Amino acid sequence: MVISLRKWMMFIKLAIVFLALSLFFYKMIGWFDTWIFPADKYGTPQGAAVKAFHHGDGSATEGGSLLERLKTFYWYGE
Repeated sequence: MVISLRKWMMFIKLAIVFLALSLFFYKMIGWFDTWIFPADKYGTPQGAAVKAFHHGDGSATEGGSLLERLKTFYWYGE
């Protein structure tokens, strides 16, 4: 059985290049993800924006009855 050192070196070089490119693309996708999406998407909005969700005491007096709120949720998706 003949072991070719040249073939093994070529394989090792190919494996190193593949791993390096894989790591590079992984880091690039991570950088692109942090660039596109905000860091704190549940934070307080800036400017004239308002936050649509508010914490209440659980009573259904403001939005109507529970059935009306459920109907509005399914109708408008809010």
